[in-house]
This record gives sequence, C-alpha cells and structure tokens, in this order.
Amino acid sequence: MAGRRRWTTEEILDAAAKLLRTSDAESFSVRKLAATLGTDSSSLYRHFRSKTELLRAVADRIFLAALEGYRPEGDWKQRITSLALRVREAFGQQPELAAVWGRYASSGTGSRLVMEEVLQALRASGLPDEEIPAHYHRIAVLLAALITSEAGFSTVTHEEHEQSMELFRVAVLGADPERFPALAHFARDIRPLEADRRAAFEEILAAHLAHIEASIRSSRPTGPGAPSNARTTTGTADGQ
Repeated sequence: MAGRRRWTTEEILDAAAKLLRTSDAESFSVRKLAATLGTDSSSLYRHFRSKTELLRAVADRIFLAALEGYRPEGDWKQRITSLALRVREAFGQQPELAAVWGRYASSGTGSRLVMEEVLQALRASGLPDEEIPAHYHRIAVLLAALITSEAGFSTVTHEEHEQSMELFRVAVLGADPERFPALAHFARDIRPLEADRRAAFEEILAAHLAHIEASIRSSRPTGPGAPSNARTTTGTADGQ
C-alpha cells in the first residue's frame, strides 16, 4: 500500500488560500485543510505549529505578491503611496485574506519587506529617527483599517448589497429633519461607504503623508545656511 503523499509548505499554503476564498478565518481550521488535502492534521503541524501561524503565512504571501517587480521611485511620499496601492490591489484580488491579515497580522518575509520599504521612505523624508517608529505605526494602522474595510464590502453578495443600499436610502433620505437637521440637509449628497473607495483611499493616505510633511517642515531650522536633515537612501524593497 502506497504511503500518503508528503505535501510541501507551498502546496499547503496554496490549498489554505484556496479554502479561504470560500470561507473565513473563523470557520477555517487545520482539520478542514487536512481533509481537503487528503491527509491528517498532524502532518500539517509539522509545517506550522498552529492555525494562527498558518494564517499569518498565507497573509504574508499577499505582501510578497504586492512587492513582485516593485522598485522604489520618486520621493518618500510617492514610494509609500505606490507601495500602499500595490498592497491594496493585492488584497483586493483575495479580499478574504485581508480579514486574515487584519486579525492575525503577518511576520514573514513579505511583511518585513514592506516594513523595510516604509521605514526607509520615512528616513528619506527627513524625520528624526526617534519619530519614525510612531509614524510607521500610524501608517500601518491606517492602511490595515482601509484595506480590511474595503475587503469587507467586496465580499458581500449581490442580495446583501441591494439590501444594504435600501437600508442606506431609508436611513439617509428618510431622516427626520427635526431630529437630524444636518443629515436631512446633506442627504442627497451623502454617498454609501463603498462608493469611490480607491479615491477615498488615496485622499486619506495623501492627507496623512501631507501631515507628516508639515510636521517635518515646522521642525526644521529656517534661514540662510540652515542645515537639512533629509536623508537619501539607495536601498530597495528587497534590500539590494
């Protein structure tokens, strides 16, 4: 009798990603994944110590996909914006995994490459080193919130979308002007959350980066001969 097939780590991650396209992180289990592969859970635990570790590895592959072919170009704001849009697009192709990332995060090579590029870009901005970690954290939180929120909208069914739109119209257009005067006033111009998500994403990110830039300018010495603390970096996203 032939022995069971030995699955590679990449094959396990491929199967997990495929399974997550039809389920969510809550219902996903190592047991279900093992059944899909025709093996037992113990064989998968040789590759991953826990369900959480496996899910983090699946999410990390999205970052690797986002960075494929990436090279930093432009100033620090353009670098962060370009990278953010790549990550958004990558998760947009597999929105179920955005929820996995939002809940379990990622600590693999892909995640580290993204962190490295954002940190290098922030150093190139002229921020003092002691301020960079806090700004990095705010950017990471902002991107995670925007991307996971958008992914949630993209996974709803047509029926769910139609129902939510009807509820939106009732809540906004039917608002009592005496109790909700501002809402009634702006009702016809208020748009559903899923409208123009890309434009909103870019505008919110641009506003945050402009805020960072303004804080840099306000902290720089002014006048003739004032030194500049901006740095120039030549590193790339893959450290080469």
